[in-house]
Amino acid sequence: MSIKEYLTDEHRECDKLYAKVESLVQEGNWGQAEEAFRAFKDANLLHFKREEDVLFPAFEETTGVVMGPTQVMRMEHAQARDLMDRMEKAIKEKDKKSFLSLGDTFVVLLQQHNMKEEQILYPMCDQHLVADEVIEKMKQL
Repeated sequence: MSIKEYLTDEHRECDKLYAKVESLVQEGNWGQAEEAFRAFKDANLLHFKREEDVLFPAFEETTGVVMGPTQVMRMEHAQARDLMDRMEKAIKEKDKKSFLSLGDTFVVLLQQHNMKEEQILYPMCDQHLVADEVIEKMKQL
């Protein structure tokens, strides 16, 4: 399996988890929405950790490129974390309008972010890194 395949699969899983949360919020099922949101947030944070603690440093060390795409991805991860914190607050306050608005912003950010990773960064990583080694390290987190 390539790095691109492995991490793209994680993107799709996170997308599915968000769709579930959004559906529960739309229904006003706040208890289940809060539980589903925790799973969604945890999955995203683990994905970011795998990239930031394993993939990005390996790519930077191998290529010598430290102020390039990985720096942009880290900044976008920070934006996504902030949005998830605000979305979590909206769920706890049972604020459907705020959650859905923040969720729309999150989805747009992540669609653009994931496209850059999947079309640019991951193929570069597969070109320069040993996929099996990187994936194994990511799985250990």
